[in-house]
Amino acid sequence: MLGLAGLQAADFGWPPPANHPQVPIWSGAAPDSQPPILPENRTRTVTEEPVAGQPWTMVTNVSQPTMTVYPPSGRNTGAAVVVFPGGGYEILAIDLEGTEVCQWLTSIGVTGILLKYRVPFSGPYWDERTQRHVLPKALALEDAQRTVGLVRLHAAAWNIDPHKIGVLGFSAGGHMVAALSTHFAQRLYPVADAADRESCRPDFAVAIYPGHLSLADNSFGLNPDIAAHLSRQTPPTFLLQNEDDHVDRVEDSLSYYAALKKAGVPVEMHLYPEGGHAFGLRRTSLPASRWPELVATWLGSMGMIPER
Repeated sequence: MLGLAGLQAADFGWPPPANHPQVPIWSGAAPDSQPPILPENRTRTVTEEPVAGQPWTMVTNVSQPTMTVYPPSGRNTGAAVVVFPGGGYEILAIDLEGTEVCQWLTSIGVTGILLKYRVPFSGPYWDERTQRHVLPKALALEDAQRTVGLVRLHAAAWNIDPHKIGVLGFSAGGHMVAALSTHFAQRLYPVADAADRESCRPDFAVAIYPGHLSLADNSFGLNPDIAAHLSRQTPPTFLLQNEDDHVDRVEDSLSYYAALKKAGVPVEMHLYPEGGHAFGLRRTSLPASRWPELVATWLGSMGMIPER
């Protein structure tokens, strides 16, 4: 199916929708592997904090990262998007910010690739003991680099234009969008095969209520790990956040926007007074939940998909 040469579907705990095989992104052990803290891929339906009146699914303890490919449901535009669910680098909101997003992408002729990356402690997280952000080994970013390389390697087989491969992430996944957009010149792990010799630079990037980008609350300084690598080669970027987001502050988007603008990178930003955090693409009465239409228009303006 889809020419998944050399990739074997397997049982990895969380089950994707039928007819969408979940395949490992590494042919052997993932680089910098750590022993699982608890049994891998514990999945739980969250009912106590519904989003738009619906429960959502949490996946955690991922030590074997996988990708799931969603081909377009109708006309294929040739564009593809690797989706990074959020969850604070602790868990993954696998349906709210993953499968549901891929299903929307297929409806507009875009191939969706859901990355189930390693968590927890695979990217920046808040340490309650020290009251500081901690940046451990960037395991999730390694997974992101690997996945974009795999998509480019298999682009012809999957009917994807290798020059129309983007990334889209939420919250911590939005941070990973920025991290990959600025850390593509060199792999963070030893090159293993042909996929790692492909470029892992996204052609476009979408960060929805991103986190871990500003230095601190009420600060417009950009995280130095991102700032040090940001350049004119950083891909065109779309940002969206709400001013009443009390998980990832609006300064995260503002600091990144200012740095992109200064570097001469095309950037579009949408800020709204209310809408909170972690709403995925579930429609509410608030304007921020209409972001998919804005993204589709933006992609059309760049020629990634037909203009709407």
